[in-house]
Amino acid sequence: MMVRVFTNGCFDILHKGHIELLAYCKSLGRVTVGLNSDESVKRLKGVSRPINTAEDRKRILEALRYVDEVVIFQEDTPYDLIKELKPDLIVKGGDYAPNEVIGNDLCEVRIFNTLAGYSTTSFINRIISK
Repeated sequence: MMVRVFTNGCFDILHKGHIELLAYCKSLGRVTVGLNSDESVKRLKGVSRPINTAEDRKRILEALRYVDEVVIFQEDTPYDLIKELKPDLIVKGGDYAPNEVIGNDLCEVRIFNTLAGYSTTSFINRIISK
């Protein structure tokens, strides 16, 4: 039986850190990405975000061989989506502890070590400062 793996985020400007996380997820099983809607990105990251629309971000993620499915969610957290999808495993980046991950009460959580210097916010800040 294939392990159902869930990860989530804004994935606003795709970078190497995202690719490594998604590749790790794929090494574990079938990957569903929960993608924050444009409205939830604005609430979480500020009015200047997202850079790319949810539909564009979804299309880019769907083009990756590491991603099997992308589901856009409207809420600030994917808790209801996780309850609905019932994954076997949630994977999040290393800026979280397992007990801080939304849905940790619903299934096993694994943490993927975040690549230093790779975040959409850091990329945007570098562009602005140039």
